[in-house]
Order: sequence, then structure tokens, then C-alpha cells
Amino acid sequence: MGEPIEITDRNFKNEILDSTIPALVDFGAEWCPPCRAIEPIIKALVDEYAGRVKIGSSDVDASRSVAGQFGIMSIPTLIFFKKGEEIDRIIGYVPKDAIREKIDALLY
Repeated sequence: MGEPIEITDRNFKNEILDSTIPALVDFGAEWCPPCRAIEPIIKALVDEYAGRVKIGSSDVDASRSVAGQFGIMSIPTLIFFKKGEEIDRIIGYVPKDAIREKIDALLY
């Protein structure tokens, strides 16, 4: 399984906002059980959408600035970006198909 790109306060703009392809950022934390539960889904999606969608993971405890900028109040929160703009978000654990549906909407 692939690994999502580690997204931090320092690389967020370069990796996500300036990305030439759509992006998904999984905001979570080590201590969060639903975040750990969604992790294998995110890793599988990295492989599935390789080269078409940039998928990253951001630890809200380590990257507080970005989490604050997007008003992350509950985790996991998945935010979908296209051309540097937030297009959609999912809050909480959801099945893979629900995430895939949102990613596919970014591509078309």
C-alpha cells in the first residue's frame, strides 16, 4: 500500500494549494481511533489514484496552523482540493466508496 504525503504547516501551500492535480488531505491524529481506522483506506486510495490525485495526511497536533486555517474541529476530516480551492469535505469515518465518490467528482 502507498503512503500519503506528510502534510505540514511548512509544505501545505507547495504540496496542496499549488498542486497541478486535485488533492485530498486527511486531517487526523495518532490518538484518534476513527483516524486510525480510516488510515488503511487512505493508503489504498494512494495506490488507486497514483498520478491523478495527490493524497496527503496531516497531524492536527503537529500542524496546528493549517488545521486552524480550515477550521478543523472534528477528526478525521478529509478535505478535497482542486486548483488550490477547497471543493468538498467529509467529517468522520466513512467507507471507501464514499471517499472514492468525492475523489471521482474532482477528476471530472
